[in-house]
Amino acid sequence: MFISNAFAQAAPAAATGTESSLLSMLPLVLMFVVLYFVMIRPQMKRQKEHKAMIDAIAKGDEVITSGGLLGKISKVGESYLSLEVANGVELQVQRGAVVQVLPKGTIK
Repeated sequence: MFISNAFAQAAPAAATGTESSLLSMLPLVLMFVVLYFVMIRPQMKRQKEHKAMIDAIAKGDEVITSGGLLGKISKVGESYLSLEVANGVELQVQRGAVVQVLPKGTIK
């Protein structure tokens, strides 16, 4: 009586073709490109620099380990270093634990 009938509208014609699928994939591709340049690429660069620093470590270098130990390298092995932290006190640490090589004369 007082309520008129409601009829559904016709569905819009679906876009067919490859351009609609390419446009739907574009945001996903753009997110991966941004992720690569913002996160992945700088991390790979940092890893490469750290590996070069670890490979260049030699006897007599002063270093800081990831645990915060400061010392002078007294022996260099293939995977371990002997780190002199005080007179007559040597510790063995893994090469990968070295975080930073300090300039000579920093530790006295």
